[in-house]
Amino acid sequence: MPAAPGQSQRDLGRHSYSRDELLACGRGELFGPGNARLPLPNMLMMDRIVRIDDTGGDFGKGTIEAELDIVPDLWFFGCHFEGDPVMPGCLGLDALWQLVGFWLGWRGNPGRGRALGAGEVKFFGQVLPTVKKVTYRLDLKRVIERKLVMGIADGRMYADGREIYSATDLKVGLFTSTEDF
Repeated sequence: MPAAPGQSQRDLGRHSYSRDELLACGRGELFGPGNARLPLPNMLMMDRIVRIDDTGGDFGKGTIEAELDIVPDLWFFGCHFEGDPVMPGCLGLDALWQLVGFWLGWRGNPGRGRALGAGEVKFFGQVLPTVKKVTYRLDLKRVIERKLVMGIADGRMYADGREIYSATDLKVGLFTSTEDF
């Protein structure tokens, strides 16, 4: 359900989202025209958001958790790599950035999301076609909601419950104009 002007998804009491709702976000129907969007398939890297809030997490500023169901015929397994299929690490990292931008839009902030960087990224596992579910968890550590809208979060990615990626200081900004970006 789209929010009325001036009303955020948070104000509506929304704390989880189905795949259809994430697709609506990708079409610009969730946060309104010109505001944060998730990418559409094939670049949408989650099937659902199971929890989103702005008070929890390791830093007390908010958290978001999402999941991706893994099936052996996902598009990237056929090309990365032939005979040695593995999910590209950059797709998991992008999913974490996607979630920071979604969180900012969920709070009612205007603008289009752009990834701005990351601190340290570590990979210590992989997503193979035999994995059943990927889980992403982000803890917001800094939120700026002035002329500059930016979220900074630490994120982790799990494959069937085993942590396989971590990233610190994931930065995403929302911009009302991207012409000079």
